[in-house]
Amino acid sequence: MASKQKKSKQYSIEKVKKLGQELLTSRAHINNIPILLTFISPSSSPEYVFECIISLQSFFIPVLSDLPPPSLSKSTLNTKKSSVVDHDLEYKNMLRLWFDEFVNSLIAVAVSEDSTDDLKDVALDAIMDFVKLGKGGRFDSSIYNRFLKSVVHSTAPTDFLLNRPPNSEDFFKYMDVCYFTYISLKKLSKDLGNDALDDGSEVLSKSSDAEFASRNIYSILSRIPLEMLEEKSDYKTWSELGFLSKEDEENPVKSKKQKNGVLSSSRIVKKMKLKFTNAWLSFLRLKLPLDVYKEVLIALHDKVVPFLSNPVMLCDFLTRSYAIGGVVSVMALSSLHILMTKHGLEYPDFYPKLYTLLVPSVFMAKHRAKFFELLDSCLKSNMVSAYLASAFTKKLSRLALVVPPSGALIIIALIHNLLRRHPSINCLVHQQADDEFDGDVAIDENESGEKSVKSGSDQDSSSKKSGVDLYNIEESDPAKSNALRSSLWEIDTLRHHYCPPVSRFVLDLENDLTVRSKTQEMGVSDFSSGSYATIFRAETARRIKQVPLAFYNTIPTSLFPEGEFAGWTFKFDEDEYNKRKLESVNAENGLVSTIEDDNNNKSIKKQRVASS
Repeated sequence: MASKQKKSKQYSIEKVKKLGQELLTSRAHINNIPILLTFISPSSSPEYVFECIISLQSFFIPVLSDLPPPSLSKSTLNTKKSSVVDHDLEYKNMLRLWFDEFVNSLIAVAVSEDSTDDLKDVALDAIMDFVKLGKGGRFDSSIYNRFLKSVVHSTAPTDFLLNRPPNSEDFFKYMDVCYFTYISLKKLSKDLGNDALDDGSEVLSKSSDAEFASRNIYSILSRIPLEMLEEKSDYKTWSELGFLSKEDEENPVKSKKQKNGVLSSSRIVKKMKLKFTNAWLSFLRLKLPLDVYKEVLIALHDKVVPFLSNPVMLCDFLTRSYAIGGVVSVMALSSLHILMTKHGLEYPDFYPKLYTLLVPSVFMAKHRAKFFELLDSCLKSNMVSAYLASAFTKKLSRLALVVPPSGALIIIALIHNLLRRHPSINCLVHQQADDEFDGDVAIDENESGEKSVKSGSDQDSSSKKSGVDLYNIEESDPAKSNALRSSLWEIDTLRHHYCPPVSRFVLDLENDLTVRSKTQEMGVSDFSSGSYATIFRAETARRIKQVPLAFYNTIPTSLFPEGEFAGWTFKFDEDEYNKRKLESVNAENGLVSTIEDDNNNKSIKKQRVASS
């Protein structure tokens, strides 16, 4: 830091500007480059950094195409000098080393927390200009990969890259920038060391250095516009040559002139989807922080799954997330349901896991609306067996006793749809304790683990005991819950619910839901986002047609008419009231005086005993 201050005093801003002008004027002032490079750092004064960046950028852009590759320049400098020295080659190699140092300095300024926003924009524009021109018109992915690596591993915010000022260039609107961003992020995700997760390892990250990197990777991935994955003809590219086929990459000058090697839009979209898929899969193999994990699950079903080249490749990540439980499982349900219904994924444990998610806390969760809509959709299929439908119906009815009124409304709508879709479980509505179970079945497991079906005549005789509910809500396996041997007595209690909308709404279940022509399914979305506030607003907005009134010809003097209760009077007699009040006061005074006399006698006896 002291050397920087000393150099700033030695070189004024006017002298720095003069050094830049001399460099751009004559090749004889080539040694001004290392002097200007010393000022490009986050700790330097912004005006010095700005002047040096402008001067060096203007110098390197015209000569960039003549510079040798980095590996070739280093190997040439390390070899022994021959008798015949190629001064031109040595000059270009030295320029290459200075250019690499300049790029590293620009990256350090761009990602530093000490740099101003304006200085970051200038550094980023310079880096992207070199990416554009670094390979003679082709995209220089090596410089771009070095830049993204510094951004990902930086603890500073990435707003300078993702949210640029209105007048600045938005680089993510260019197809090739997005393409090489996916490639770089895939490599960076693998470099974090979590490319493969064992079955018993955790999927959530604890506090570590990799946490910042995973956050930055997700910020960049979520910022890339999805329009790049749609087939269209007006793609923009940041580099001059754009996307080339392998044959034309060997001869980019010919391709630039003839335009014969440019890929078609369908080929471009196919390649983009492949890189998009690889980048997301590599990222999802990382151990993510909990907040990032939840954001990913929320956006996965509509911003990732539709654009993957093969969405079934997400099954491992989603099944792990679905097995975690709690709100994470609720968020993973959307994407997992899409894979099962649209992409043919088979997941045998789907319904048992879904059954365990039905707990009272889910009715107060933030994403409960989406969860109940998916729950209704998952139970819509006619292929759902009777024991599954009855288990879900019975557990929902039991939860209706403990959830808020808004949750009870959702449950009634869900049970209405289940009874209408699955006529085989309508026996739960009016089933009595002494009913015979000729038509019902129970599913048990024998010692070998195989499921067997038992008729009602072979079931335990305790099922006929009055007041005994054989349903076991603590059982996590719906096949063992004995739901078919129970009844929906909980729904009958909702007829007397303290909330009027609940007691009115439960009357819809009295209809014969087996006749589908007379009924229709209820929209769960109409109730899934309800709360106390929505119920209160709906009740206050209701129009009351009849209001109970009490009308009397004369003002009543008693609570009940005398003719209704023979021998009783309900009129107030003030004299009788005063007389009884006086008697009660005298009785209390007499009791107090008697207690005082007893206490006095006891004290006298104590004095006599003491004197004797």
